[in-house]
Amino acid sequence: MPRRLRRWGLIAAALTAAALFTIPTRATERATMIEQLRIYEIFDGNKAAFHARFRDHAARIMKRYGFEIAAMWEAKAKDRTEFVYVLRWPDEATMRESWARFMQDAEWAAIKERTAAEHGRLVGAIEERVLRRTSYSP
Repeated sequence: MPRRLRRWGLIAAALTAAALFTIPTRATERATMIEQLRIYEIFDGNKAAFHARFRDHAARIMKRYGFEIAAMWEAKAKDRTEFVYVLRWPDEATMRESWARFMQDAEWAAIKERTAAEHGRLVGAIEERVLRRTSYSP
């Protein structure tokens, strides 16, 4: 199966799983709520270090800034390993604000610097999609 089709299959699976976890309580929440799909290229030689950093540090610090992680996966494409996750946000402005604050976090900056010195580069290419539900989405 071509790489592009596999990636879209992974995206479809991620979106389906995110939909299963999401139950907006009011119509206005449903109208403005978005999900964010993030796909990171990770490296087999140091992926244990990546997962430890994300699990023990990134997810914890993200929580401080209102990140709601719906689900996380590891996927193997023909030529790379990917870490895929879906975030849930009340709206795009909140998402952008929260990411800006997270990226300025001093603890996170120190952890990235330390882990890069210990294990090398942990993340390659990063892809992102902001997802807005259709009016007929379950």
